[in-house]
Amino acid sequence: MAAITETKPKNRRKKWRVRQTWDDKVFDIVVMTILIFLMLVVLYPLVFVVSSSFSDARAVMTGRVLLWPVEPTLEGYRAVLRNRQIMMGFRNSLIYTSVGVVLNLIMGMLAAFPLSRKDLFGRRFLNLVFIFTMFFSGGLVPHFLLVGDTLGLMDNPLALILPGMMSVWYVILIRTYIQSSIPEELIESAELDGCKTFKIMRLIIIPLSKPIMAVIALFCAVAIWNRYFDGLIFIRSERFFPLQVVLRNILILSNIDPEMMSDIRGAVNRQAMQHLIKYAVIVVSSAPLLLAYPFVQRHFVKGIMLGSVKG
Repeated sequence: MAAITETKPKNRRKKWRVRQTWDDKVFDIVVMTILIFLMLVVLYPLVFVVSSSFSDARAVMTGRVLLWPVEPTLEGYRAVLRNRQIMMGFRNSLIYTSVGVVLNLIMGMLAAFPLSRKDLFGRRFLNLVFIFTMFFSGGLVPHFLLVGDTLGLMDNPLALILPGMMSVWYVILIRTYIQSSIPEELIESAELDGCKTFKIMRLIIIPLSKPIMAVIALFCAVAIWNRYFDGLIFIRSERFFPLQVVLRNILILSNIDPEMMSDIRGAVNRQAMQHLIKYAVIVVSSAPLLLAYPFVQRHFVKGIMLGSVKG
């Protein structure tokens, strides 16, 4: 009798691939073509601005810059960094953004944690009150009268910080995160151990909410850094101007300080230098957010995805 031997299958992972039909392949090609086109439409202006900021002023003015820098130079950045008004606006925007982000995180957490508790008295009514402010507001004129006359913050840096120190949208995001990602049993066990509300929030809720707080910090920083309208209507003194107001004056009003032109030699005329400085200012104003994003990217992705899948 022949012996029956069993052969052990080799430990190899089988790669399962779904066979695509011709229609699926055509669909993928069309989608990829559209996405590549949209990527180029978005990417080209960014590359053009950066290339223009490093190019010769006359090449920028005559339109010779298409993709790569022409006659690379740092004259535009030297002129920008020598300007006292731009550096002051840069410093002001850093202060407004830093203080605004901290206040939004503090106020958002103080409002979101109680609203996430099911045993809060009047919880549904308070949620409706918060949501109501997202859809209805007094408008621009009442806001101007409130900040300028009632609060007396005209030409005061606090006019750019206090009115926006809490956002209902951020409160809803934090509240939803707490409800979906932090187990209720963890809070109940802390209460059984004698922890009070603020201690629970400080020792449990805030450490476990770092991903969503990173997301809120990024959203808030971008919003405050790019905000210029409040500075335009509430600030009169140039020493309190945020960077975006200074940028607006340069881009729209062509209001360039003569100090930026003082050391430029006769080979480059004033009009050409204005074009170069505009592109350099755009890059300088966008650089802080682009540099900050990689540090919060991990928390940003985690904060967006957590709570999206249950079960």
